[in-house]
Amino acid sequence: MNNLLNTSIVYTGVDDKTIDLFEGQYTVPNGVSYNSYVLLDDKVTVLDTVDARASEEWFANLESALGDRQPDYLVISHLEPDHSANIQRFMDKYPNTYIVSNAKTFAFLPQFFENMDTDGKTIVVKEGDTLQTGKHSLRFFMAPMVHWPEVMMTYDETDKVLFSADAFGKFGALDTDEDWTCEARRYYFNIVGKYGVQVQAVLKKLAALEVQIICPLHGPVLSENLEYYIGKYQTWSSYEPEDSGVLIAYASMHGNTAKAAQKMKEFLEEQGIKTAITDLARDDMAEAVEDAFRYDRLILASATYDAGIMTCMESFLYSLKHKNYQKRKIALIENGTWAPLAAKKMKEALEGMKEVEVMERVITIRTEAKEKDLEEMKQLARELAE
Repeated sequence: MNNLLNTSIVYTGVDDKTIDLFEGQYTVPNGVSYNSYVLLDDKVTVLDTVDARASEEWFANLESALGDRQPDYLVISHLEPDHSANIQRFMDKYPNTYIVSNAKTFAFLPQFFENMDTDGKTIVVKEGDTLQTGKHSLRFFMAPMVHWPEVMMTYDETDKVLFSADAFGKFGALDTDEDWTCEARRYYFNIVGKYGVQVQAVLKKLAALEVQIICPLHGPVLSENLEYYIGKYQTWSSYEPEDSGVLIAYASMHGNTAKAAQKMKEFLEEQGIKTAITDLARDDMAEAVEDAFRYDRLILASATYDAGIMTCMESFLYSLKHKNYQKRKIALIENGTWAPLAAKKMKEALEGMKEVEVMERVITIRTEAKEKDLEEMKQLARELAE
């Protein structure tokens, strides 16, 4: 718990190193942080609570930040349980607090806390409204579908601090020393990625603000080189490739498709192409999705299975479509002993994705790659390098 860069804002969040799956599906080997903040002014404002897994530590942090003072306002940025779980318990402890949020939040609140009495304790805000806390003026901006419909951001006009809800967040506890970009990218494309248009709309709002500090609900507080982080969000939300390179995503039954994928990696690197490779049956699917969005080209390699494709490849393609994958060039490699159909099925799965170019050359392997197949793969690498 600490003051943020000599501002009146105290960090009261908690690291969770015991969680294995975020949102019940994304592996978080380095845990996650649940961020919460207290603005100490003439009126005291608490910005968001934390997950039920971290209740006791959060209340201890909160009490330490408050000292002998009582909170006047609780701002709810986002109702997802990892941020809202302690609202009722907070209100029971501090019954004179006013809850500040937008109409959608208050419409959803009874779904989370059926018996919580909020009569006379709510302040409903809309786009551009402000709340004076003394020296500080808080301005509210709606951020629907980034990544729930009730999400809003709060801008402290005095200290130029943006409380950004789940935007600009990342996986990983705060005591973990790791690169921001990799885990922020994996977080973005798997949590927020479907809603690029909505993120773009919020970025346009932020462009008019002087932001010196970004306080997300997950991950570190950002106070330096903000152009870098905002630039990443601009790239990610516009679905433009971040790097020039190729991801090879393969699904192999008996190892032959895996061998072909590894040879394809060699051929691409001979052409000077940056290359990543993922075994869809074993590697982290969220990381595979992340890399698919990171690079401008993608190779899908799958064995034929039950006259279709392997389930891990099917899941990968479903995830890409669900997350609005677009603006990429894709090559196909299929394998089959008597009736190779994987390329046909993969191509069908790609239909409807925006600005996706499927290359004309399709590599068809019969059980194991032969010399002629390798020569054709070399030619594919040359075409991908052009």
